[in-house]
Amino acid sequence: MKANQEIRNIIFTHNIRNWQIAEKIGISDSRFCVWLRTPLNDERKAKVLKAIEELTA
Repeated sequence: MKANQEIRNIIFTHNIRNWQIAEKIGISDSRFCVWLRTPLNDERKAKVLKAIEELTA
């Protein structure tokens, strides 16, 4: 199982692009891809989930 599979599933389900989340967070899309490769700490996970929530609203 890949790191952050739960977040990856949410992104896929809502048809959101990684660059959209990265833009909301204020980082580059390549940096966001690096974030997804390893387990996110609580702060980063909260930022990602908040960005997803805002994009799906």
